[in-house]
Amino acid sequence: MTVVIGFEGSANKIGVGIVRDGEVLSNPRRTYITPPGQGFLPSETARHHRSVILTVLKEALEEAGLKPADIDCVAYTKGPGMGAPLVTVALVARTVAQLWGKPLLGVNHCIGHIEMGRLITQANNPTVLYVSGGNTQVIAYSERRYRIFGETIDIAVGNCLDRFARVIKISNDPSPGYNIEQMAKKGTQYVELPYTVKGMDVCIAFGCIAFSGRDRVFEAAGKMLKCNQCTAEDLCFSLQETLFSMLVEITERAMAHCSSQEVLIVGGVGCNLRLQEMMGVMCKERGAKLFATDESFCIDNGAMIAQAGWEMFRSGQTTELSDSWITQRYRTDEVEVTWRD
Repeated sequence: MTVVIGFEGSANKIGVGIVRDGEVLSNPRRTYITPPGQGFLPSETARHHRSVILTVLKEALEEAGLKPADIDCVAYTKGPGMGAPLVTVALVARTVAQLWGKPLLGVNHCIGHIEMGRLITQANNPTVLYVSGGNTQVIAYSERRYRIFGETIDIAVGNCLDRFARVIKISNDPSPGYNIEQMAKKGTQYVELPYTVKGMDVCIAFGCIAFSGRDRVFEAAGKMLKCNQCTAEDLCFSLQETLFSMLVEITERAMAHCSSQEVLIVGGVGCNLRLQEMMGVMCKERGAKLFATDESFCIDNGAMIAQAGWEMFRSGQTTELSDSWITQRYRTDEVEVTWRD
C-alpha cells in the first residue's frame, strides 16, 4: 500500500495530512486568524506557519500511528498561493524528504481540492465549481487536463467575502465567510447589487464572472448601514444571493456544454450551505447530482495535497530537488493529469 504525506500552507491555513490508498489517516491543521477589519499579510502568515508546522507534522504522524519509515512519498503545495507561506512549507517538505530519504512531489493546490473532492464524494466525472479565497473557476476534465470553462476576471469569491467582512468589521474567527453565512440567515431585505456575468467564446472561457466594482459597492454598503437603510445581516444575505446566483448560472452553462450530470463543489467557499442549496435546486431541475463536502475537506488541508500526490506518485511522477520550487501563479490547466484515462 502507498502512503503519502502532504504539506499545505498556501494561505492562512497550515496543514499536514497522510493518505494511504484512498484512506485519510490524519489531517491536523492550524489557522492564522487576524483581528476584525484586518486581512493576513504574507510575511506574518509565514511566521505563523513556521511556528506551528513541526507541531502539526508530529500530530499527523501520531494520529496516523506511523513513523517516517512508513511514508513512501512527501508531497507539498507548489502553488498557486501566497509566496512567503508557500516557501515556508516547501522548505520543510524538502528537508523532510531528504532526512527521511523519500521522493518529493510538488502539487497544484487546485488539483488537490479536486482530487480530495472526488475521493470523498466518489463523483465520477463531474463539472467542478472551485470556489476559494484565491480562485473561482468552473472546470471539467478532458484529454488529460482539467479544463477551465469559466473563471473570475478580477477577484475570487472568497476574496470578495473577506473584503466585505473587513468593511463591516465581521470577525475572522473561525473565518469571515462562515460568519457572513450565519448573519445572512437573519437577513430579511434584499439589497440590489451588481450582477455581472460575461459570456466568452468557449475556446477561451465559457463564462467569466466579474466582481469588479465591489469596492465601490462596499463603500456604499457602509453608508447604508450608517443611515440605517438596512442591517448588516441584510447586506450579508444580499451579497451571498448575488454571488451564488452568478456561480450557479455559469456552472449550469458548463454542464450543458459538457453534457454533464454531476456537479462537484470544492474549495473553502464550497462548504457554504446556502451555495450548496442553490446549486442543488439547479441540479434537481436538470436531473443531475450534486456532490460537496463539509469544512473538514473543503477548507485547505494537508490530506488533499497528500491525495493528489498519491495519484501523481502512483502514475510515476516525482519532483527532482532542483525543480522543487514554488510559484504564486500555477493554473489548474497547466497540469498534465497522468492518473486519469
